[in-house]
Amino acid sequence: MTLLPRSLLWRTFLLIAVLMVLSVLAWATILARAEIEPRARATAQMVVSVVNLTRAALLTAQADRRRELLLELSVQEGIHVYPAEADDAIAPLAEQPELLRRVAGDLQARLGDHTRVTTAIDGVEGFWVSFRIEGDDYWVMLPRERVERVFPAEWLGWASAALLLALAGAYLVMLFVARPLKALADAARQIGRGRPPPVLDERGPEEIRTVIHAFNQMSGDLARLDADRALILAGISHDLRTPLARLRLMAEMSGIDEATRAGMTGDIEEMDRTIGQFLDFARDTAGEPPELTDLDALVAAVAEQLQCHGARLTVELAGLPPLSLRPLALRRLIGNLVTNALRYGGEAAPVEIRTRREESAVVIEVADRGPGIPATEAERLKQPFTRLEAARTGATSAGLGLAIVDRVARDHGGRFDLLPRPGGGLLARVSLPLRRGPRRPAAPATGRHGHGAPSGAGR
Repeated sequence: MTLLPRSLLWRTFLLIAVLMVLSVLAWATILARAEIEPRARATAQMVVSVVNLTRAALLTAQADRRRELLLELSVQEGIHVYPAEADDAIAPLAEQPELLRRVAGDLQARLGDHTRVTTAIDGVEGFWVSFRIEGDDYWVMLPRERVERVFPAEWLGWASAALLLALAGAYLVMLFVARPLKALADAARQIGRGRPPPVLDERGPEEIRTVIHAFNQMSGDLARLDADRALILAGISHDLRTPLARLRLMAEMSGIDEATRAGMTGDIEEMDRTIGQFLDFARDTAGEPPELTDLDALVAAVAEQLQCHGARLTVELAGLPPLSLRPLALRRLIGNLVTNALRYGGEAAPVEIRTRREESAVVIEVADRGPGIPATEAERLKQPFTRLEAARTGATSAGLGLAIVDRVARDHGGRFDLLPRPGGGLLARVSLPLRRGPRRPAAPATGRHGHGAPSGAGR
């Protein structure tokens, strides 16, 4: 599991933010290092002036006025003068910041090697510098804030504000780059769902404009290909089914024996069903608007139609409320499931059709007692032109029935599952959302020819 964000916008923004923060820290370090030397010299010059002026004042002052002078220096200037004692506890300067160590070196160079510098004597903190008057050592103590650099709090505020403004600018720049990419991704999803995407505005950086221009060209080419395919399928519907109708009529009117005529008629009907499967799979259902549909009535109508042709079915309906569905697409879904179960379910038991309501979905189940399918083959059989040889029992199909069921279920925001049935057989289950309306289909626009009756399906 990665901690990096997934989007290009936030990954690039995070990278820019890290680089900017590191850059600010690097420049702050460079400025701090570059400032040490001139600040140390200026501080040392100030301390030398204080020491020399203090020594001169004490030397020139009358003996009875020295106490008053020392008091005035302490109150007015914050400068304290103390006589040095042999037992003074002097804090080592080696542990202090580099600035203070450089100031101490400059002071010893200017005032003499006998000059001592420390930051605490007998536990009293300050900036202490020794000097001599007529062979006696004294300490002059200055407040440390006069020597050490005090970082102003407002500088931190201004620096934070500048950094935030820079980050906001970086975010806006990345948003300007990521927004057309998001529009491009949304348009690509619409193509994947079979919707014609709008023409995208070709603006932004040159690289982005080039990608959007290529996408618009691709979208137009796909639309033209879909139109050509629709025309071809319409021709298939007319040019193939018309000769098949003539062949069926000729077989009925010919003087051949009954067995041969039945075989020819069966082959012609199988060809017609295969053509119907191709057209069903490629049919454009985007023009069918969702409407409130009684799913139980739709299931009952499909079952009754098949029962009229001798199908053995049992129907169990749950009394579902009207749902926003595309009725023709759902009719194909139910018809393909039941036809598939009748074809491969064997003659051991009737095919069972059930509807029921779950918490957030309605479920259609079609169960048979046929040979079933391996669990590892369930997802593969949802793909177009896929059949399971072991379950065909000599039947023929185009292998599109379950692919049509899966596509219609996904178009309605639902799910299609093939499950082993307890006791043997196959359980085909379609779950549709209870409250959400259907989406437009995922297949591209093709032919307009359609049939209300269910077409054949193949495992």
